Amino acid sequence: MEFFQQMDAHFYVALALSIINGVLMCLVGYKFLQVLQLGGYKMTAYIEWLKDTKGKYVSRVVFLSFLSIAGVLVTNAVFDSYLQNSYLYYLGLIFYFYFSIVFIKNLFDAPKKIPLKQTNRMNRLSICLFIIMTAVTFILIAVSTEYITFLSYGIITLTPLILIIAVPLAHYLMLPLEALIRQTYISRAKKVLKKMPNLIKIGITGSFGKTSCKYILNSILSKKYSVCMSPHSFNTPMGLTKVVLKYLKPYDQILIAEMGADNVGDINYLCNIINPKMGILTAVGTQHLRTFKTIENIKNTKFELIKNLEKVNGFAVFNGDNAGSMELYEKANLEKQFTSVNNTEANIYASDIKLSNEGMSFELVMPEGKYTCTTRLLGEHNISNILLCVCMANKLGVPAKDIVEAISELKPVPHRLELRTKYKGFKVLDDSFNASVEGAQSALKVLSLFEGKKVVLTPGLIELGNMEYEENVKFGEAIAKVADTCIVVNKVNRDSLKEGLIKGGMDESQIIIKDSFALAFITLKDVIEPNNTCVLIENDLPDNYT
Repeated sequence: MEFFQQMDAHFYVALALSIINGVLMCLVGYKFLQVLQLGGYKMTAYIEWLKDTKGKYVSRVVFLSFLSIAGVLVTNAVFDSYLQNSYLYYLGLIFYFYFSIVFIKNLFDAPKKIPLKQTNRMNRLSICLFIIMTAVTFILIAVSTEYITFLSYGIITLTPLILIIAVPLAHYLMLPLEALIRQTYISRAKKVLKKMPNLIKIGITGSFGKTSCKYILNSILSKKYSVCMSPHSFNTPMGLTKVVLKYLKPYDQILIAEMGADNVGDINYLCNIINPKMGILTAVGTQHLRTFKTIENIKNTKFELIKNLEKVNGFAVFNGDNAGSMELYEKANLEKQFTSVNNTEANIYASDIKLSNEGMSFELVMPEGKYTCTTRLLGEHNISNILLCVCMANKLGVPAKDIVEAISELKPVPHRLELRTKYKGFKVLDDSFNASVEGAQSALKVLSLFEGKKVVLTPGLIELGNMEYEENVKFGEAIAKVADTCIVVNKVNRDSLKEGLIKGGMDESQIIIKDSFALAFITLKDVIEPNNTCVLIENDLPDNYT
């Protein structure tokens, strides 16, 4: 091809443009990369995002290309007689770079719940994407210079359209390397654990309540032991591997590992790394039904923890207030106990529960006796979480007085029904981290304890598969029975929530629809009654839902 044979200044300009455009496309492709990361680098989640958002972001990328190529074509038409072998070929690209910079600025300025994290894996993926887009840009320039002379270098305005395919391509190209790196880290983590034969390893899994239980258990066990807890929501293979390699100390006596799952087999994989001997099953619910497809798949996956404990003569605690958990309790063949807030046949249970908008008090009944407990945690579901952890701590020999003291010292986990009062004129019940059907009902029960006006701000419940519409109708009905006003955020569950709110008796004038949390928060100032309002923020959509 003549373009490659000439190797003149145009060739080197094309090479420079290709490199610059490669960098530019990594920035324009931020959302594609972010969604892939949020979905655990699973292509099914990436495709689901495209379907759910109806290509909303893709249409913005198309519009970017359309504006840019229009600018190039107009410029080329105006300077047509001067273009041959002229640097005016590049003039139209001013529009492309300007529109791209504006696009990127708006993209990065937009609020994000979980921004893209520049992990080592993301860095490798971004480099691969850069190489792909640089090569594609250079090839397109070479071909257009030879065969589409009226467009010439302006062909690079079409490269944003390739991103939707280039990101998955880069992902698949990197998979063999990522598998090798992952296995290397896992092998290192296993060696570390093998050198600590006396380490007590506790796995926690369930459809919801895992993180709260982890924090509660850590607080109680720390009264007697040196404990390493997986921080934040580190509940994936690489997350737990990082915990072992970075956070676990040689003198630690207990490792608490939160174990998350989106698909059948995920818990088995995690157990193969950690090899826990003890476990807590918080609950079986409809969370992640979208990826699991059936309730049976969810049950089987949660039971993977129990089956792995059985191999090492382990011990498990089950939530006696959850039907799915108790079904697995009956099925389990190992040393086991269950707890409950209302069943006196449980190994450990609570009675005389008193709820308030500042905390709870209850009688903790253990084999050793009955103890009066108080906690700043809100919601009856947190008593269930506390009981599960008390049962495990009791098994590990933590004295009852230390358990009671630890319960009184518990602090709310951020964004999990956390009461926040540092607002002008109103209180906030922040339950925005995520939401389950059961957790949302508990949050509404706490909201009902507050005096004055009550407002719920929510995008509804997600990841419920074919049950999502029905459950959000029910959720809307429940909101209407407690709240005076509901602000429905985003479009995902708008119709189902509105249907439920009206069905529950809420006046349509008190149902406010907003497209984003930013707009919803602006609206709050017109809704609240100063010093007489409590706002419940129930759930916050991850960025792959927007």
